[in-house]
Amino acid sequence: MRDAKGSDTASPMNILLTGASRGIGKAAADALRAAGHTVLGTSTKGGEGLVAADFADGEAAARCWDEAVARLGRIDVLVNNAGVYEAVADDAPEAEWQAQWARTMQVNLQAAVDLSRLAVGHFRAIGGGRIVNVASRAGYRGDSPQHWHYAASKAALVAVTKTIARGYAGENILAFGVTPGFTVTEMTEEYLASRGGEKVLAEIPLGRVASAAEVGETIRWLATQAPASATGCVIDVNGASYVR
Repeated sequence: MRDAKGSDTASPMNILLTGASRGIGKAAADALRAAGHTVLGTSTKGGEGLVAADFADGEAAARCWDEAVARLGRIDVLVNNAGVYEAVADDAPEAEWQAQWARTMQVNLQAAVDLSRLAVGHFRAIGGGRIVNVASRAGYRGDSPQHWHYAASKAALVAVTKTIARGYAGENILAFGVTPGFTVTEMTEEYLASRGGEKVLAEIPLGRVASAAEVGETIRWLATQAPASATGCVIDVNGASYVR
């Protein structure tokens, strides 16, 4: 295991991981725990071992952080994984359009930003830490006409990641991003079906969508082992369907 600077350390890390009840978040939590780290996860409704945090509520991030610090005492890594992927038509009624944009930006971006700001303050007090933001291939290449807001939220999260990396590396605060393409999770299964599986696979040179475990392993490495000089990097996990 490694500390934020990339040095060998025998101490396990305390990790706050949002959206940990299923999909990528659960896979990442499983991988981190298997490596000996303590993971406190969140989900909208909570549950066994999970902090309840509905990030559509603008005050949820601060409450979540306070509870995590109270439970863990010290947080070494923040993983911002919670998100929504909800369609809205470009010809939807104005109120629906505005509401869906506001909800997506709040959950996917603002909550992650709020948690990251609190993490930076905490990391300064303890001598450093890591932030891993789960964005999306859509943040670089765009998404469907029903998902302007999703692509925009993820592009902004990438920009936030790079800004944190540039701004705080000298304080031993590191930031990394992951940009999955289509991944086999509960959030994407319905959309994949609606797009037609064969059409989706035709766009992926690897011939299959990524597994949640593959993305989870990428998160584990960035959260605990990636060298400090990699701060600011964003790793694609999309089977070469979009190559930058």
